[in-house]
Amino acid sequence: MRLVPVGHALSVFLAISYLLCVGFGLLAPETFHMHQAWAPLLPGFDWLTWKGFLFGLADAYLYGWYIAVLFVPLYRAFARRA
Repeated sequence: MRLVPVGHALSVFLAISYLLCVGFGLLAPETFHMHQAWAPLLPGFDWLTWKGFLFGLADAYLYGWYIAVLFVPLYRAFARRA
């Protein structure tokens, strides 16, 4: 398992998920909005501002790399033992 492909795949997956959630938030009634749950998880995120949207998108992408940097070495270590 190579770090770079996993990092890009996870990051793009989380970025697409973020975009889908923002789109859902724009279309759904207020009672179904998730932006209050995102605020503590995405530093700089602010609902319905360009700055907040871009910060949230960047944070989602960076979280993908964070997961990959931790997961790939752990996977390699356990795969070696098996």
